[in-house]
Amino acid sequence: MAGQTTSPNRTLKRLQELGEKQAPFASILSCADSRVSLEILFDTGFGDMFVCRAAGNIATPQIIGSLEYGTLVLGSKVLMVLGQTACGAVSATLKGDAVPGQIGSLYPYIYPAIVQAQSKDMNTVVAQNVRHQVDLLRHASPVIRS
Repeated sequence: MAGQTTSPNRTLKRLQELGEKQAPFASILSCADSRVSLEILFDTGFGDMFVCRAAGNIATPQIIGSLEYGTLVLGSKVLMVLGQTACGAVSATLKGDAVPGQIGSLYPYIYPAIVQAQSKDMNTVVAQNVRHQVDLLRHASPVIRS
């Protein structure tokens, strides 16, 4: 909060300690946005968080399986979905334009948040998208729900 880092668990020794076992306290679903570095944002280090990233912080089957692993197998006690302002995936979904390659495969995961938000305001949709992804995690995974 004060803008000062303690840089915990960011040493070679800590990394070597994790060679056989990891036990992150949190599992986090975040956007793949390169401007959002969770370890720096939360001032954590190696082995502290199990981070899954996908553009638009979307809960795909693969991401859900990964978060199940983080919570059930690794024992994370906190599960967080983190959205951020200026999310390119949310912005692209709002525009609805044709896009090359597989980028459009993100839209079906984000579009329900636009409908639920009943708004085209970026911040409103980003916040609703977080809530929508949390609901997906809760309903699609008995592991996470429990």
